Amino acid sequence: MAVNQDHNPQGGVQGTSPLYRFGTSPNTRSVVSQKVRILAPAFGASDVLYQIGVLSNFSPTESRTVEPVRGIGFGDQVAELVPNVTEPMTATIERQLLYLSNIWQATGYAAGVSGPMRSLKHHRWPFDIRQEVVFSVIADFEFSGSSNIQSGTDFVGGVSALTYSQNLGGSSVDAQEGTHNILVTFYETCWWSSWSNSGFSRDSALITESGDVMITDIHDASTTYGEFINTGNDPSIGQLGSIRYGNTFA
Repeated sequence: MAVNQDHNPQGGVQGTSPLYRFGTSPNTRSVVSQKVRILAPAFGASDVLYQIGVLSNFSPTESRTVEPVRGIGFGDQVAELVPNVTEPMTATIERQLLYLSNIWQATGYAAGVSGPMRSLKHHRWPFDIRQEVVFSVIADFEFSGSSNIQSGTDFVGGVSALTYSQNLGGSSVDAQEGTHNILVTFYETCWWSSWSNSGFSRDSALITESGDVMITDIHDASTTYGEFINTGNDPSIGQLGSIRYGNTFA
C-alpha cells in the first residue's frame, strides 16, 4: 500500500503532501492566524502532537455566571459579586475533509481510511490539543532582545522556542533555519461533543467537517497552578486592583 501523504505524521505536521507546505506571514504587532499552530495527536503516531493541516477554524470559549449578593434594608445596592464555578471550556473546530484524512484522524482516532470510527459513540478515549501562538520578529525582539531566539526549548511562563527548518513540514520554502518564540496553551483531555459536515450539495464543491469539543482543563504546560498562583490584580503583594479590596491590606 502506498504512503498516505495526507496522513503521514512527521517533521512536526500531520502530512507530507503539498497541502502541508509552509509559506510566509507578515510581521505585525497583532496576532495573525497564519502564525497560530494547532497540534493534536495524529492517528498512527504515539510520540508527540502534530500540527493539523487544512484547519479553517479553531475557536475556544468558556463562561461562568457571577451572582450578586444583596442585603434587605440597604436599598438597591450590590454588596458583592461572587463568581460561580466555571463551565467546562469548549472549542469549535472546522477542517477541510480530505479523501485520505478526516477531522477524527487528525485528532488521533482510527477513522476514515485508517479504521472503523464512524460515530461519536465509537470514541473511547479523549485527546489533547496544543495551541502555539508564534511570535513575529517584532515581538521576538521586544520579548527576548533578539530577532533570532536562542533560548532553547525550556518553558518560561508558557513561552518556549520553535525552530523552523526544512525538516519542519518538509517544505522547500524553508530554505533557512530560524527560531521564533511561541506562547503555549494546552487544552487537556478533550472529548468531541458534536460533529457535522457541510453536506453534499450539487451547488457546492468543498466539503468541510466541524464539531465541538469539551475540554477538561487548560494550562500553559509549565506553571504549577494552585491557591497562591500570582494571577494579577492582587493588592496583598502591591499590585493595583480594586479600591474596595485594596483597603483590606491598608
